[in-house]
Amino acid sequence: MLSHIKIVLVETTHPGNIGAVARAMKNMAMTNLWLVSPKIFPSADATSRASGADDVLARATVCQSLQEAIADCQIVIGASARCRTISWPEMTPRECAEHVVSNGSDNKVAIIFGRENSGLKNHELDLCHFLLRIPCNREYSSLNIAAAVQVVCYELFITADLHESVVIGDRGKIPIASAVQMESFYTHLYQALTDIGFMHPDKSKSIMRRLRRIYNRVQLDTKELDILRGILRMSQDHQRKN
Repeated sequence: MLSHIKIVLVETTHPGNIGAVARAMKNMAMTNLWLVSPKIFPSADATSRASGADDVLARATVCQSLQEAIADCQIVIGASARCRTISWPEMTPRECAEHVVSNGSDNKVAIIFGRENSGLKNHELDLCHFLLRIPCNREYSSLNIAAAVQVVCYELFITADLHESVVIGDRGKIPIASAVQMESFYTHLYQALTDIGFMHPDKSKSIMRRLRRIYNRVQLDTKELDILRGILRMSQDHQRKN
């Protein structure tokens, strides 16, 4: 779904950064990488930093000019951290993702990232419809190019709804305790606290109200409720034996 979006790197100096960008792209299901006059490519450093995203590197298109890279694109977005004397229409990565995804896959998109040390030049931004800025610490706004690409690709991935929910352990498999089950638990809890001498008549209402707040926030499932009631029963048995 994101194949119509090009990630364009302009005159990348360190080949390791190209590999890191390829890895960031593949993490977010993006594969369309374009390189404008990279200093060194292909490179073993790029392959090493790609960490398995070799297919993205293998399919990367190398060209000699930015104009060539964006020639077939209807939407061109340039990323920059530097302030400019002339303003461009600006967007955040999230706004960029919403704009790109809402325009559909019929329009080809180029998102351009400049040189590691100086970013994009003004005449390169002249080719862009929008300026993309990543909000970050004003006192330290320099992002590694792969980190910048990761942020943008993540927003595209989420906005395009390509992520899958991951179920950890048994979460969602055991039903949440019902209101009736919880009321039965609270009755049991009150009785157990009374049996062990914790509950005092003049404070019982406020204590139970706070305990209800605690357990209601957690939203216990039926298995957790059974465990707690088992603890209460053993506490009561222990108190009776003593």
